[in-house]
Order: sequence, then structure tokens, then C-alpha cells
Amino acid sequence: MGLQPIRQPYQYVRTALAEPDWRRLPGWRDVTARQWRDAQWQRAHCVKNIRQLRAVAGELLTDRFYEELAADQAQFAMMSMLLPPQMLNTMAPYAPTDPESFTEAFFADPVRRYMLPVRADRHPRWPSHPKSERDSLHEAEMWVVEGLTHRYPTKVLAELVSTCPQYCGHCTRMDLVGNSTPQVSKTRLVLRPADRQEQILDYLKRTPAVRDVVVSGGDLANVPWPQLESFLVQLLELGSVRDIRLASKAVVGLPQHWLQPQVLDGLGRVAAVAARRSVNLAVHTHANHVQSVTPLVAEAARALLDAGVRDVRNQGVLMRGVNATPEDLLDLCFALQGEANILPYYFYLCDMIPNSEHWRTSMHEAQRLQEAIMGYLPGYATPRIVCDVPDVGKRWVHQAVAYDRLRGISYWTKNYRTELEVRQAEDAGLDAPLDRRHPYYDPLDTLPEPGRGWWSGQPGGSCSRTSGRTLGEPNS
Repeated sequence: MGLQPIRQPYQYVRTALAEPDWRRLPGWRDVTARQWRDAQWQRAHCVKNIRQLRAVAGELLTDRFYEELAADQAQFAMMSMLLPPQMLNTMAPYAPTDPESFTEAFFADPVRRYMLPVRADRHPRWPSHPKSERDSLHEAEMWVVEGLTHRYPTKVLAELVSTCPQYCGHCTRMDLVGNSTPQVSKTRLVLRPADRQEQILDYLKRTPAVRDVVVSGGDLANVPWPQLESFLVQLLELGSVRDIRLASKAVVGLPQHWLQPQVLDGLGRVAAVAARRSVNLAVHTHANHVQSVTPLVAEAARALLDAGVRDVRNQGVLMRGVNATPEDLLDLCFALQGEANILPYYFYLCDMIPNSEHWRTSMHEAQRLQEAIMGYLPGYATPRIVCDVPDVGKRWVHQAVAYDRLRGISYWTKNYRTELEVRQAEDAGLDAPLDRRHPYYDPLDTLPEPGRGWWSGQPGGSCSRTSGRTLGEPNS
């Protein structure tokens, strides 16, 4: 008699990846597989407005959805609409095709919730936290040259471009990336790309303590490949640089880009130089739900690895209604790790940007979720759930040094100083302290009633505004 399987809180079942049939959508009924795999076709047919969405979905979506979408764009959206067909096709992939059933499935879809938000998603009382900010991590304040954030002692973030092939509603760089919306006039990169890259490289030459460079944007998929390859080759000439991470959501949202022969050939050349110089070259992407991990995504990841990058890693965002349950998170991680050759790496708490309260999770919920996913995945493939604390940086959710659950305020310390802190301290004639406790805030609707009442009595606590770089301040 064989042993009976033990009933576990989560039951792993290997599931093959599937590419949803785009021909179920009226506007794409005649699209061929060759067209679908073509990166230029995907870019040319991105959905940028309600009219274009109607052209694709037709009568499958009822007027109720379009009305909610229009209201959100007019009142709440911090990001303009930009959906590659690849990403749109993963929403409600197997819903019935009668309009009422499809519309209900589309409203409930987890990918839709963060890629195409509607008014009904937003919290009716607290769409924003009173402490939310457009540049919530103060990255632009820590620019040492335009587009180069020096936030950690040995690491920098290089923003080469301020556009993406897709715009996510929860974008942490919503102050810079994409087109302006009725809610926000975006800041802009001023320098020509070549001049910006020259200044970035010059700073790195003068700052040998920096060994790790995250090359991002926006999204690297929107940087013309010859320009990107030239920058990477020059970066590899700096003996102080030992790690290079290429950040591209397009591995998931537009895998067709990374499957183009000219891109893979160029990446192979860069990877060969990195290998000769013992530099770790990796690609970081962004998947938040298992539906978005399709065979094309796996094919792109495999092609990147075959081209010579060391790892393809995923940095997702923890969001209610998307992946904030153990089952949803583990389903996604097993698809990434087991089927797509993408290493689950981080899941960030959604940053405290305006109109994001419906996505954000509390610290204690994130801590419980981290505990719930332990032991199922290989240790090296078990993602860390992290909080990117303003003025601190990434911290594992269990590293809070104090936590006021009633008011939803966690406190954090760090072991290094930023350039911004040093400048501010010098201006005040002080030393930048390391023992300061920095606050982070839970979403208000997750607090007990006394905590919500306390916040209601604070300035801006009854409702939140979304104008200005910091809430309530004019755009600089």
C-alpha cells in the first residue's frame, strides 16, 4: 500500500505555459502567427486609447467598462494607456465570448487590474495615502547627473530613456515615464541621449566605488540597439564595474523585441565582452501574474540566456487583486522558474505613489505572505518580499525595527549614507546620522478603525490629492 500524499496549504501541479488565442478578439481575427511574432507589428498595433481598445475588443466589452475606463483616465490615472497586443492578449484569456460574461471576466482580470485600471478599482475614500508622492523614492533628487541615481554606496541606476513599450498603472517612476495625463504633467529628460550617456560614463569613471550598474529607464527595449550596445561596451571598459543589470519589462510585455536577430546578435557581442572581463551581465524583467508568462516569454528568456547573459530575473510588485495570496504568488514563481527560465528575485511592496492605495498591501500582510511561500521553491528561487523605503532603500519586510500596527507605520534604519543626505546635512552644518528611524506607511483601509480615525484627523487624511511632485505642491 503506497503512502497517501500529504495535504499541503499549497499543492504544486506542473502546468504547461499557453499562448492565448488572440483571434478570439474581433479586431485580431485575421492576424497571422507571423504577424504576432513580429516586434514591429506589435509596436504598431499597441492600444493607446479607448477608440483603439474598442477596435480590438469590439462588442465583447460593454459600454460599462469603457465608461469606467474613461472616468479613471479623467480622474485618477497617473500613467497614459499603452498596451502591446502581447500584454492585452493575456487579459481574460479564456473568458466566454458573450459580452456580459467577457466584460465581467475582464473587470476581474488580475493583469487588467494593473495594466488597465478603471475607476471602480480605486479606493472610494482613500485613493492616495496622505504621505504619497509622485517621485516616492526621491530618485530624481539623488541624480548626480541627469538620469543617474546614486542611492547606494556601490550601486547606481542609469535611466537612459523615459518611455516604455507598455505603461503599468503602478509605475514607481510615474513622475518621469510616459505621457502626461490630466492628473500629472510629467517631468522630462532634457539632455540629448548621447550627452546624457557621456555624462553618466564620465561620473562612473570618476567614481570607482560604484561596481554595480542597473541600466534602465523607462525600458531598454525603447533604446535603439546600436545606441544601447555602444553604451554597454563603454560601460564594460570601466574596470570598476563588476555587475551590469539590464532592466526590461518587454521580456514579458513585448518578448518579440528580444527575439529579433539583430538584438540577440548584439547582446551576444556584449555578453562575450562581459564574460572575458568577468563582469556579471543579467537581465531583469517584470511579471506580476502567471497569465502573463506565456511560451513566447519563455522563448525570449531562453534566447537571452543562450546569447550569454548570466541570469534572467523577475522583479515583480506585490499588489492586491493581482498576486497578494500565497497561491497566486507561488503559481507565478513556479511558472517563471520551472517553465520560463526566469529566476524569481524580488517582489516589491507597491510604492507610495498617488492613487495606488487599492494595490498596496500592509506590512504585516507582506510578512505573512513571505512566510507562506517559504519551503516550496528552491531556496535560490524563493523571492524576497521587500519594501523600498523612502530615504532607506530595499529592506526585507521582516527588517522593520518597529511597527505601529494601529496607525500602520513601520520604522526602518540603514547602514549607509546617500549623497542627498550628506548634502542636506552639510547645508545644515550637521553630520548625516545612521541611527535615524525612517517611516513607511500601510494603506489606510487595512488599519483598524481607531487607526483610520487617527489618520482622518491628520492634515490631508480625509482625502488625498494627486497634483504636484509631492502631494499638494506645484510641479517643479
